[in-house]
Amino acid sequence: MTTLEMNKEQFQKMKTHPGFIAALDQSGGSTPKALEAYGIKENAWSNDDEMFAIVHQMRSRIITSPNFSGERILATILFENTMDREVEGKPTADYLWNVKNVVPFLKVDKGLADEKNGVQLMKSMPELDALLGKAKAKRIFGTKMRSVIKHANREGIEQIVSQQFELAEKINAAGLVPIIEPEVDIHCPEKAQAEVLLKEGILDKLNKLPAGRVVMLKLTLPVQDDLYTDCILHPNVLRVVALSGGYSQAEANDRLRRNHGTVASFSRALLEGLTAQQSDAEFNAMLDTSIQRIYEASIT
Repeated sequence: MTTLEMNKEQFQKMKTHPGFIAALDQSGGSTPKALEAYGIKENAWSNDDEMFAIVHQMRSRIITSPNFSGERILATILFENTMDREVEGKPTADYLWNVKNVVPFLKVDKGLADEKNGVQLMKSMPELDALLGKAKAKRIFGTKMRSVIKHANREGIEQIVSQQFELAEKINAAGLVPIIEPEVDIHCPEKAQAEVLLKEGILDKLNKLPAGRVVMLKLTLPVQDDLYTDCILHPNVLRVVALSGGYSQAEANDRLRRNHGTVASFSRALLEGLTAQQSDAEFNAMLDTSIQRIYEASIT
């Protein structure tokens, strides 16, 4: 896929505009934790349908906030349930782009397999082709898929990178931009070593991509500052973004400022301090403060 086949305006925004990605894609097992942090206990719903309706209310409140816009936010990552719903009477992806000027991405992985060789690969995705077709029809720009590195095991890390790039090729072929996310667990006992191995594997795959084929990378903030500069400068990389990975917002922003050219793609760190019990004025003020802090760390 060449850049001509994408939405040129969205592509240009992702390539050059200052800002960061709001990751609003918790799904399945992580949703109750996200709702608990938002001040809603598990007894507030009796089945998954009710739970996802509540989480959509939370996400709609964030997306419709006057402080949530394309001036500081490049893109938002959704999960399938959110993509299938509406915000203020419009399909979520259309609302994001047409009303907020925020580029929509979709989480496509189906969770993690059990740990083997120090890593957790992604579970099989037999319905990926159908999901990519639906995403394209709903005017999604790109995708995200996460796997996790727990130890500096060369074989495991090679398997992670291979799986990510194989699926990225399929996503590219469907006319979407893949965000490759091989997360290094922040509690990995050999985190620095794992990150060096990961960088080697990523650069090897990037160097084999044909001209015009673009991917994005979503990476854990590394022990060695500016470790991923070669990835940022690679002609096949549209953008390198960082996950917060369990760091507090303050620590994630501090680490982000030391990694030049990388922008945030925060989830928990973005939502820190937001609760269902806040008034709209309190909620919007807290969200504005978080967005501004993350934005400033992303453009340093």
